[in-house]
Amino acid sequence: MQERGNFTSKIGFVLAAAGSAVGLGNIWRFPYLAAKYGGMFLVTYLILVVTFGFAIMMTEIAIGRKTGKSPIGAFTQLNKKSGIIGWIAVVVVAIIFPYYSVIGGWVTKYLVTFIVGTNPTVEASNAFFGNFIAQPVEPIIWLLVFVVLTALVVVRGVEKGIEKASMVMMPILVVLTVCVAIYSVCLPGALEGVKYYLIPDFSSLSANMILAAMGQMFYSMSLAMGIMITYGSYLKKEDNLEKSVGQIELFDTGIAVLAGFMVIPAVTAFNGVEALGTGGPGLMFVTLPQVFASMPFGRIIGIVFFLLVLFAALTSAISIMEALVSTLCDQFKMGRKTASLIMFLWAAVFGIIPSLGFGKWSHVLIFNMDILTFMDFITNSVLMPIGALLTCVFVGYFLGVKAICDEVELSARFSRKKMYIAMIKYIAPIFILGILISSVLSAFGLMTL
Repeated sequence: MQERGNFTSKIGFVLAAAGSAVGLGNIWRFPYLAAKYGGMFLVTYLILVVTFGFAIMMTEIAIGRKTGKSPIGAFTQLNKKSGIIGWIAVVVVAIIFPYYSVIGGWVTKYLVTFIVGTNPTVEASNAFFGNFIAQPVEPIIWLLVFVVLTALVVVRGVEKGIEKASMVMMPILVVLTVCVAIYSVCLPGALEGVKYYLIPDFSSLSANMILAAMGQMFYSMSLAMGIMITYGSYLKKEDNLEKSVGQIELFDTGIAVLAGFMVIPAVTAFNGVEALGTGGPGLMFVTLPQVFASMPFGRIIGIVFFLLVLFAALTSAISIMEALVSTLCDQFKMGRKTASLIMFLWAAVFGIIPSLGFGKWSHVLIFNMDILTFMDFITNSVLMPIGALLTCVFVGYFLGVKAICDEVELSARFSRKKMYIAMIKYIAPIFILGILISSVLSAFGLMTL
């Protein structure tokens, strides 16, 4: 087994962890929900990030640094009976990695299409996307390209791979996001979208909206996936945890907010706010390309947009793969190269299943969901809330919050300590249980989020 790596700088850790949090959910799911609920959603989301999100992320990073291990080993070291929490986190990322790579392959395909394509109107059509994902071979080829890009970073380790890649990709991602957002906001007719996005309408405040904001915050910050525990295990004892978590929150939330400025004003300017009613792949791969096709310099904007989306997808995929590779290295004493090869094959082989779910296996439905949607549901809506709920209960009532607070205070004073304790012991478990119940009911058509 190779010697465990470390981040060589605090900014390297912050950018890597922020890169994990900044993913496809920030770029398309956040703008979709913000368009659905308006400015009140944005306000609610921001409040939840600095309270609930802060508490869960702080817990996971502190556990990682305290134990110096990946999820399974970390929870087992703290309490042998709590190892199941680490196993849940590993199962989550093991399921997510293949289907996330499928979507990453779609993004890669669209970037190349915008670079070399010849007919923007056709390439931006619903038929183009539908025909592409229904093919049996081409989406798998792009899946493999995406997984290769991810593996090339992870196999190089923490310092030479993840940290260096994050130091390059994250600043570029931020710059590209700012540029596209400014261009979008300056379009004729975009002001209505900006107003809708920023001005809170208190009549839209509802339990459903709060739960939707909670779910988005929960998923976009890479919580209950073992990723923050893994990254925390590479931290040095002198690193200021509270300050680092605050910076990660700032990056993640900033990109999500900027994504709203990229998408909502542009779509509103060309198609009206109602065009944002299409969530998920429809917004990313149909609605936005149609907007780009009707813009001046639309192909250039499309290239820049899908380049930043690819960077966002890669930084998240790298963190997902790293959590799995780190687990194999810790639990089975493997070398990093061997573990990376195994996880590459895992994503490449099992990614074929959700990919074919849009073509040859499109008739296969699980609880009326296609294969990819079901994999997303079982991880994001079931296993992740369960893992987070168990983490809160374990830390709040078995391990004791003092153990986490002491770890945080090794490097600096814990200024949000009282709020943290209240969130972990009392508030977060109730909200997480609400997410779990509402997500399951929503999936079965018994509740609308």
